[in-house]
Amino acid sequence: MEQAKQAKRKRVTSWHLIGAQVSMFRRAAGLTQAALADQCRVSDDTIASIEQGRRLLQRDFAMLLDEILETKGALKVAVEKVPEKERFPAFVQDFVEYEQEALSLMSYQNQVIPGLLQTEEYARFVFACLYPPIDEDEQEEWVQARLDRQRLLERKPRPMLHFIIEESILRSEIGDPAMMRRQIEHLLKCAELPFVCIQIMPMKLPKHAGLAGPMVLLETPDHDHFAYVEGQRVSFLHEDPDEVSVLQQLYGMLRSQALSPEESIRLLKHLLGER
Repeated sequence: MEQAKQAKRKRVTSWHLIGAQVSMFRRAAGLTQAALADQCRVSDDTIASIEQGRRLLQRDFAMLLDEILETKGALKVAVEKVPEKERFPAFVQDFVEYEQEALSLMSYQNQVIPGLLQTEEYARFVFACLYPPIDEDEQEEWVQARLDRQRLLERKPRPMLHFIIEESILRSEIGDPAMMRRQIEHLLKCAELPFVCIQIMPMKLPKHAGLAGPMVLLETPDHDHFAYVEGQRVSFLHEDPDEVSVLQQLYGMLRSQALSPEESIRLLKHLLGER
């Protein structure tokens, strides 16, 4: 398993290859990184990061580079051909791969509906709330990537999926009430699937084990266990068994504090009646 993990960390992605193309085209045009950055009105580090494969090249910026470097759309085409699983920042690509192969997955969310259960409308709203804002093309790419990840619910053999969602998310008045109503209806449909379990964390609790934030736990076909946690502009995939064990214990406590699956469905139906 350790060798596989090391190979994953060292693998060459499409972004490394695109970065190498940018570097080659830049040199052929007789430009330094600083000169190209100046023409693009970005920092030197931005160009360096793209050429090293550390920064994803967005479609609009690829088109600008094609124009400056006179590469006849080569970079735009290269970006459009990147596999869907690589259309995520480098630090979450491993998690996305593990997620799609998972035997089981458990997710706790305290700010938004879990991505695997979001409607297209809700996902678009979430990305529209990002700040600094992203452009429309990039937003659509992210929405499509999220919808592609939801194919996990159609996969065979079926994964076992468990979700804990804060009641406050469902009662939030942010956004269009009709959008949230449709999202709750979608949650009820998902809860009917025999391999999906949804529990709602009530707003009134004497104690709460999840105040540190969201997390996702998963088990791979090789029965390895991982934990993925994220916060403001940082995400981390825990592979150490001791760290994963701590988060598994925490998740177990969250399950005990949440409403039962039956109570959760009743609450979802009740919330529909309020909207």
